[in-house]
Amino acid sequence: MRKVSIFGATGSIGQNTIDLIARDPDAYDVVALTGGANIAQLAVDARRLGADLAVTAYEDRLDELRAALDRSGVEVAAGQAALTEAASRPADWVMSAIVGAAGLAPGLEALEQGATLALANKETLVCAGRLVLETAEAHGARLLPVDSEHSAVFQALVGEEIAAVERIVITASGGAFRDWPLEDLANATVEQASCHPNWNMGQRITIDSASMFNKALEVIETREYFGVSPEQIEVLVHPESMVHALVGFRDGALMAHLGAPDMRHAIGYALHWPDRRDLPVERLDLAQLGQLHFRAPDEARYPALSLARQVMARGGLAGAVFNAAKERALDLFIARKAGFLDMVAIVETVLDRFEGSSGLLDATMTLDNVSETDHLARKWADDAMIKRAG
Repeated sequence: MRKVSIFGATGSIGQNTIDLIARDPDAYDVVALTGGANIAQLAVDARRLGADLAVTAYEDRLDELRAALDRSGVEVAAGQAALTEAASRPADWVMSAIVGAAGLAPGLEALEQGATLALANKETLVCAGRLVLETAEAHGARLLPVDSEHSAVFQALVGEEIAAVERIVITASGGAFRDWPLEDLANATVEQASCHPNWNMGQRITIDSASMFNKALEVIETREYFGVSPEQIEVLVHPESMVHALVGFRDGALMAHLGAPDMRHAIGYALHWPDRRDLPVERLDLAQLGQLHFRAPDEARYPALSLARQVMARGGLAGAVFNAAKERALDLFIARKAGFLDMVAIVETVLDRFEGSSGLLDATMTLDNVSETDHLARKWADDAMIKRAG
């Protein structure tokens, strides 16, 4: 039996992972499940899978989790330290699906144990790509991409040399506002931004899709994971979300990965790698689909993409700054303290402020320095919003 842990078990990626594992329960020994505030779902899944340990990120929810798992035999814990401890428990395969920078420390801990880390948490590579890859190499661990775009690139590169790659094209649905008049975006509401046209995802990533911050993070992640230059990475708006990525080679060949918009494909590929197994996903009928559409992204509509280019050019801890400011700006939008267009303005202001702070962006990339940078960037995002409101 393979020992597996799922970090972020109650989110959409975690639930799809559990769906696949529950279809073949005798093949897996579930070491740990972790979640956030959805204690009821975490407890149901821990009982269903016979997990050794269930952890909530919120210390004040420990008693609730303990009560929900009473007499189940499942160990319970709570808090950030408990998440990291759970990641230190031996496992063969670990799903990293905690949303945001909070997924970095558990992911690093799992790599230090030599586990295969299935990475759905793009912020891990955005904030600390070099540290993560060096940790994996030092401990003989493997990193497998689970974002649909990066899984698609990874699959297209099987049997290929990265030196033969001329360009990588990742696709974007365009999100909720891809066809809105630009002048209407300033008044876009949280509810409108939370409705994705193609994918069933959590609220935060759905809003990030509408602003294209999600794709901006994925551009940076592409550079970190595959080691290509920023100039080799392209983004195309593809409303159907059937082509997840394309890889262009130096002989002019262009290989595309197609599949229905169902995250179980990328999750299942990482779960069974290097094998392919049957998956309960829709098979495409290309004749019925008829046609596919692509267009270049309008950077006036999606300025986050330009910011990602600036971050890659800057290097160092700029990715940690970018992500932290983005996360805090999103918090403010969801709390209705910032408008939709305020988010990119806040992030740009924070990046400019860090650029003018000698030594901060060039600090050595350690977990402590990334965490300190993250904390400071969030504070400066609040400062930027206060100035905009004042």
